[in-house]
Amino acid sequence: QMRFQGSAFYSMVGIASGAVINIGLDPLFIFVFDMGVAGAALATIISQFISFCLLIAGTFRGGNLRLNLRNFSPSLKYYKNIVKGGTPSLCRQGLGSFATICLNLMAGPYGDAAIAAMSIVTRISQFAASIVIGFGQGFQPVCGFNYGAKLFKRVKEGFWFCVKLSSVILLVAAIAGWIFSEQLITFFLHTDPLVIEYGSLALRLQCLTFPLVGWITISNMMLQTIGKTVKASLLAMSRQFLFFVPAILTLPGMFDMLGVQLSQPVADVFSFILAVPLSLSVIREMTELEKQEEHYKMVQPSKD
Repeated sequence: QMRFQGSAFYSMVGIASGAVINIGLDPLFIFVFDMGVAGAALATIISQFISFCLLIAGTFRGGNLRLNLRNFSPSLKYYKNIVKGGTPSLCRQGLGSFATICLNLMAGPYGDAAIAAMSIVTRISQFAASIVIGFGQGFQPVCGFNYGAKLFKRVKEGFWFCVKLSSVILLVAAIAGWIFSEQLITFFLHTDPLVIEYGSLALRLQCLTFPLVGWITISNMMLQTIGKTVKASLLAMSRQFLFFVPAILTLPGMFDMLGVQLSQPVADVFSFILAVPLSLSVIREMTELEKQEEHYKMVQPSKD
């Protein structure tokens, strides 16, 4: 909400502060106070509560909309819009958890080293993908405001800018990940050579499709923001469910551990193939709407 009102910096401070505090409290509670898992849980609770307080306080800053229960007026129309806008995010995040469960189950027969290796690769991939998500979240307010104002040219320009820049960044990340794959896995767990072997190959295979994730993510966020709920939800489900789950359930039976390592790259390729026509169809639609708007302005009589 704050990001869409232009308070992106304070929103970032509110969210990042909780993460930083969590990083500081985890070793304190786990090791110094010897609380173990309970300490990690308590650190998370405290850090989340601090973030909550900072963000709530931020609604009273500047020109942000202030939260007030007196302004609460239930409306089915608003709930429908919220559900339409949130369904793609629900599909993307909820099915991501399901995909992780499937990954762990299929990697399990190859031992703890396989599970550990794939978990590390997933974390590294998510770190790189978070850059694209940041671009997408910055693009969403621009996309929504300009689409609503029928300034379709700006929406298209913003889309192509984000796709190009995120793809270049991911290409650089892919090259770095390919070159330093063993060092990256070793950084997380250097005591098990089998983890390094499994993880370095899986990371290199994932790097082959890294640059495709930019188009997939930005397309998904554009479709979600302009109200294309069905297309956005379909694309949100594709990478972690529609294509990944069949891949992770079938490929290990044909290629053993290599099938586990190939599952996410294969899902990325098919998700990209789906994302291209979905996003291009909407861009063509906006081009037609843009022409209609220009024609309408031309035929309108002058106020003079």
